[in-house]
Parts: sequence; structure tokens; C-alpha cells
Amino acid sequence: MKFSKQFISATKEMCGLYHFVAAPYLRRSFALAQLPKKAELTICGLGFYELYINGEQVTKGLLSPYISNPDDLLYYDSYDLAPYLQVGENVIGLQLGNGMQNAFGGYVWDFEKAAWRSAPKVALCMEITGVDGTEAEFEADESFRCAPSPIYYDDLRMGERYDARAEIPGWNLPGFDDSGWERAFFSEAPRGEARLCEARPIKAWKELKPIAVWQEDDAYIYDFGENAAGLCRLDINGEAGQTVQMVFGEYIKDGKFYFDNIRFVRPEYENMPLYIQMDQYTCKGGGKETYLPRFTYHGFRYVKVTGITEAQAKPELLTYVVMNTELHERGSFRCSDEVLNQLQSMTRVATLANFYHFPTDCPHREKNGWTADAALSAEHALLNLDPDVNYAEWMRNIRKAMGDNGSVPGIVPTGGWGTLWGNGPAWDCVLVVLPYFLYQLRGDLSVARESAAAFLRYAHYLTTRRDEKGLIAFGLGDWCAPSDPPHSPLVFTDSVTAMDICRKMAVLFDAMDMQPQKEFCENIAASLREAVRTHLLDRETMTFIGGCQTSQAMGIYYDVLDEEEKPQAFQVLLEKIEEYREHIDCGVLGARVLFHVLSDFGEVDLAYRVMTQPDAPSYGNWVARGETALAEDFYTEEQGVNSRNHHFFGDISAWFIKALCGIRLNPAFKGVDTFAIQPHFPQALSFAEGYHEGPLGKIEVRWEKTEDGRHIRFDLKAPQEMQGDFILSDGWVFEDGSSSCPAGSGCYLLRRAG
Repeated sequence: MKFSKQFISATKEMCGLYHFVAAPYLRRSFALAQLPKKAELTICGLGFYELYINGEQVTKGLLSPYISNPDDLLYYDSYDLAPYLQVGENVIGLQLGNGMQNAFGGYVWDFEKAAWRSAPKVALCMEITGVDGTEAEFEADESFRCAPSPIYYDDLRMGERYDARAEIPGWNLPGFDDSGWERAFFSEAPRGEARLCEARPIKAWKELKPIAVWQEDDAYIYDFGENAAGLCRLDINGEAGQTVQMVFGEYIKDGKFYFDNIRFVRPEYENMPLYIQMDQYTCKGGGKETYLPRFTYHGFRYVKVTGITEAQAKPELLTYVVMNTELHERGSFRCSDEVLNQLQSMTRVATLANFYHFPTDCPHREKNGWTADAALSAEHALLNLDPDVNYAEWMRNIRKAMGDNGSVPGIVPTGGWGTLWGNGPAWDCVLVVLPYFLYQLRGDLSVARESAAAFLRYAHYLTTRRDEKGLIAFGLGDWCAPSDPPHSPLVFTDSVTAMDICRKMAVLFDAMDMQPQKEFCENIAASLREAVRTHLLDRETMTFIGGCQTSQAMGIYYDVLDEEEKPQAFQVLLEKIEEYREHIDCGVLGARVLFHVLSDFGEVDLAYRVMTQPDAPSYGNWVARGETALAEDFYTEEQGVNSRNHHFFGDISAWFIKALCGIRLNPAFKGVDTFAIQPHFPQALSFAEGYHEGPLGKIEVRWEKTEDGRHIRFDLKAPQEMQGDFILSDGWVFEDGSSSCPAGSGCYLLRRAG
């Protein structure tokens, strides 16, 4: 396998917001006297590519090969093309999209200023082994011919425009006359390290039909019933030159298609709203035409369609092709309460819609790899799905993006944006959080081993950011809190998060038998803990600075307090919850831990009430409003509408599996062959069930209460190779009056104590 760095391009002209340059076609024919034993093609198409062999599309998935900073990591895909070849003439056909190589639609994050920016380019190497053992190879060079394709505008964030009248029939087939095409030319190779992309591809996994279609002014609104991510397939019988425009949104406000929540307004780009999340198709006429974009994707529930007639505005005009990285279910949850079931579904939808190679912050407005979002969602994503391989690939990009001083940018990939604003410990923690949960839940230390040097760089960097009191305050804090600014001050959330980062690093260093490094991180963590206790805690009342839900919950959850101090601090937390009439008053950092703290201290009923309140701010309000994915914030419509598809509030799904079903894998870090069952039983639930499939097999739980609520039948299935404990609390005991026993497959009868 050869990673060629011999890049070619079709043009030096770059597409932009207001300057259209077509995505190029490239083709090369070659002859075979006999069918080969092996024919391996290794390709790097920047930004994206589509690969055809003798007219057959063989690309591994949407947006291939990957989304990265090509000056950090340069991704290649490998294909076995032998099954597609024939004796005689064969043709390699390519179509290139802008992708990250020319992400002009990402100007908000300075991607249009990226040092690597250029028109699309491609490098490849074809290695052929004959049945007689002879070998031959060729790379991308000036023998490739190129021409403009019907895609005359494409951008990852803005969308795609296609003119079917410019199609070139047979362009990727043998026998096509390309003598009138231009020759490709050599272009500069990016500076990144070449590597084979190991991430799973982006695939279509279901299709949605519209549940409603209605007219709005001169447009037609298509409602697909789910706020997911992917593409819209257009099937139309139109007139030549008829242009269909599709704008993608996720919200209906005052009965109208609403778009302002997913666009950025910048004076220098006043016409930007005319472009973002929009596809256009111009018909060639003469029969049914089908169009599915190639080099973009959108987050949406609704599509605003113009340029069609009333007769064409039928449900079958559009089909929602839901797409995301190829992930498989590893866990689930269901119970007797439909609000919780809907929240589980919304978490799944948001997690998948925001997984395009790596976790993104939203599938429409930004499509960025925000680090905090991934860190906050890591545990619930690993409990529900299998993103392991893609996490490992993205971690390579995170390490490459680190600054010389050990800092981590707020988005990865980046061209430099996110180092002066948009990061800080609560965002940077992704560096250790992903390896930490991969180790705990999968027994996988490989990512931690690859990251060991980066851990030390970052731990040292934290020591340079401490003030005269030993505290830390830089970057972003309790983001998206109902109160603005959040009640928990940055110096608290940063210092506590930095302490937790160092503790997690110490756990991983211990597992890797790197004791000096472990002690280094433990010492930093202990020093930060003492600084928080000295300067940010009222020892008499056990109230942390801010006196709010986030400060109290984080202080308890992250063990800033000694065990004997926690009950008093917990009483303060209860007072703060009561102060807000049992509603949430946390941003993403507080919400990540609040429900765990409540259930751990026997207040699972309160946790349920806070979560399911029908009025804002609460998760239940999202359900009451008809959301189908998790939202970015808990605001009411009157306060403002932001993204309705974020995943960073999704740890509730981990709480469902861990607290309500009680499934805790490797709780004491003694190995993935250990588990605990520690369930809680809210009064509002009559049954709950869930599972998680660990490395050694599936742990399944179902419990159901009797009609009087005094007894519970608890069914457990667990692999024989695993050992665990079944621990009860909250006034529940086994029939013999005990509160713990060895956990194994079987039926357990529980009763109220006393």
C-alpha cells in the first residue's frame, strides 16, 4: 500500500460564497491484457471524493475520506478494485468536492483563511498484481483528464447546486472520448502525516417519507416528523431549466418555516442566509430525474421548497435519507413513562445526527467537532452505541491540534481558531475523557497509550494557568445555563474540571504502569482540590461559590468534599432545587452530574420530577413542545430559539441505564469482567428495562412493580464470565431482608424494607 503525495488538480480557481466553480470530473483509462490477481487503489481526495470504476460508484461512504486539517493528518482510503475490472479498457472516474480543503462556508471559524486552502485535489496509487506475479503501478499525474461537472457549487455547510443540463453521459465509462477535456496538473501536497483512515464511513441507514406537506406563500413546506441529519432525495419530472430550491430547517415558529436559529449573521456576508443549508437542482427535462447531493449534508426536520408547481408538490417528491457514521446499538432503555422514553429517543437521534466521522455540535449551523460536546456525551454514547474506532481516529486529530504550550483548541479540526476563545478545561477535558471511558467500558488502553505524552503536556499546561491562589479560570464555563451568566463562576467549574482531568489521567497512568506520571497528576489534582476547598467553599455551611445547583452538584460528584461533608452540601443542593420550584438551573456541566448526585443520595423521585417538569426549564418541556432531538438550551420560545439538535445534554441516557436499570460496568476499574447492579425505583415508574453489551457479553435488566408498589420482580441476565454485586438502596431489600448479594442471571424478588 503506497500513500502517494503526488497530487493533481483540475483548476486553481476556488469556489466561494458568491463565486461558483464546478466540482471537477477527473478520469483516466488503462488497459489490461488479463484480469489481475490483485488491484489495490489507495486514494486521498481533498476535500471529498467520489470514486467510480468502469461507471460503478464504489466510494465507501458520504464525505470520504474524512474531515481533518490536512496539514495535520492526511487521510487515505484503500479499495480492492479487482472485482470491478475487465480485460481491455478500464476507467477510473473521480468527482471532487470542496470539503475541508476549501471550507469557505466556515468563515465564522476562519476556515476560509486556512493555510491549506486550495481548489480540490487528489492523490492516488494503483498497484496491480497479475496472476503471473508481475506488478505494475501508476499514480495520479497529467494523464488524467478533467472537466467541470454538473455540481457547480458545493460546500459542507452551505449546500450544493446541480444543473442536470450540464451532465456528461458516459464520462466514467470505457469508450468515452475525453480528447476535448483538459489535462490535470500537479499541485502542492498538504503537509500532513499520511495515514489510512480507520474511521467507519458515513452511511444511509433509513429513509423517511413526509408526514405533512403544506403551502406557505410561494413555497411548500415538507415535514418529515424527525429532526435528524442527512440528505433529501429529489424525484421530479420537470421542465428543462426548471430550478428547484430546497432550504432545510428544524423549527416552525408562529406557523411559519423558521430559519434564524441556524444561521450566523455577519455584516461582510449579508447574503449568507441565501446560501446556508440550501440545495438547488436544475432539471434537464424529458422524464423522471433523481438527485441526491454528494458533498454536503444537512440537519433538518422541515424543507422549504420553491420552484415547483402545485401538481409537483406531492409527498413522493422528497425522501429524507437519514445518514450518520456507521454505528451499531450497544445499549438501550425503556420504561413505563413515555416522557423518559421520548427523552431516550431524542438522545439517540441527537447523538446519531451529530456523528459525522466524529461528534459534532450540531448538524446544521456549525458541523464542528466541539470538544466539550464530545466529552459530555462520551459515556452515554459508549453505553448506547459503538463509536470506539471513530473516537480513536478523532483523538489522533486532537493530539495533532494541540498547541506547542500544551493547549487544546475548542474545535477539532481547526485551522487555528478556538485557542483564544472557545476552550478551557471543561472543553479540553476531551483529551482524557474519551480514553478514560474507552478504558472503563471497553477495557481498551490503546488510545490512552497513544495519548500518554499528550496527557503530560496538558497537565503541565494546566500548572501554567493557575493564579496566585492555585485556581484556574480561562475559557468557557457552565454553557447554556437557563441563567445568563451562569450562577456557577468560571473559576469554580474550571478548577474542579482541571482537578478531575488530572485524576482521570492518574487512573490511566496507573493502568499503564506509569507510576511517576501517575503521581505527577495526582499531586496536581490534590493541590487543585485544596485550593478549591480553601478559596471557593464555605466550610461552615458546605456551600460552594455561586451557591447554585451546578456548584453543589459538581462539588459533591467530583469529590471535592470528604464523605462526611457531603450530606450537608447535599442539603444545600436540595434547597437550591426547591428555590427553583424543582426545575433545572444548570448548564451543560451541572446537568451532566445533577441527576447522578440526586439518585446516589436517595432522591431519585426528585430527580425524576426535575427532569420531567412540563414547563421550562426542563427536559420534560422539550417533550411537551414536540421536540424529536435534544435541544441546545432550555429556553422558552419567547426567550429565543437556538439549535434544536445538540447532544451535550444527553447524559440522561447514561443515567437511565446506570441509575434506573442499575447497570454499572467496571465500576471500580477492576476490569470489564466486573459489574454492579445498583438500581433505583422512582414511584412514577411501574417498570423499566435496558441493556448494555460489554466486551464479554450483554447485561440485561427488567424490573416491574406489583400493583400495590410494595414488591418488585427483577430479572437479570449477565454473562457467566462476569462477576458482580447486586446492591439495593432507597428502602428496598431482597426477600431475606438483605440489601446486597452476588449478581448473576436469574429472577430476584424485592420488597420494601420494614
